[in-house]
Amino acid sequence: MIAPGEKVAIGLSGGKDSTSLLSWLDTIKKQERLGYTFEIVPICLDMGLGMDLTPLKDFCQKLGYALEVVPTNIAEVIFDIRQESSPCSLCAKLRRGILYRRAKELGCSKVALGHHLDDAIETYFMNFLFHGRLASFEPKSYLAKTDITLIRPLIYLEEQTVCQFVAAENIPVIFNPCPVDKKTKREEVKHFVSQIAATYPDVRQKFIAGMERGELTNFWLNPAG
Repeated sequence: MIAPGEKVAIGLSGGKDSTSLLSWLDTIKKQERLGYTFEIVPICLDMGLGMDLTPLKDFCQKLGYALEVVPTNIAEVIFDIRQESSPCSLCAKLRRGILYRRAKELGCSKVALGHHLDDAIETYFMNFLFHGRLASFEPKSYLAKTDITLIRPLIYLEEQTVCQFVAAENIPVIFNPCPVDKKTKREEVKHFVSQIAATYPDVRQKFIAGMERGELTNFWLNPAG
């Protein structure tokens, strides 16, 4: 996912996933586990919700990085101007556009996001249930419009593993002041996936196997064998 000498932006939200990603990539970089070095640029968007970013800034500084904070008016656009009843899709689109543009301005060729295995599964079911599509996001994808490659290094890790790491390493997690946090369709699907996993404990491993072997041309099985 990361080539020698590349400059990689990490999109930080203040949540457990992206901050853990920064910690892991920093460890890999400093211990030269890949056999070469690369640059890390932590970027956080200020959504205009009054979030206190001090713990995240301090954590970045502790690791030896200066957090790049990008001020935005996303919250105002979504909640005040447009008064979106289902704001998550537009919010994500606006955040991605600003993040990719700033990463490119800072000379980064890649942007790393903290999506893990549970995120991938939830995205799959959201696409299926709400859009009639059988798809999730890719571990690595090139975005031609911005000339940025998007990577998700945590894609094989379960959310539980991230939670255990955060607790063990005392990773700072900032409270999300978004008024719709924990009240979204994704949260409903997260609960749905948890219910499936309670009955079929290996569902996450089966999802990985299915995605790795999946071929759209073989989707419709021949009933005659």
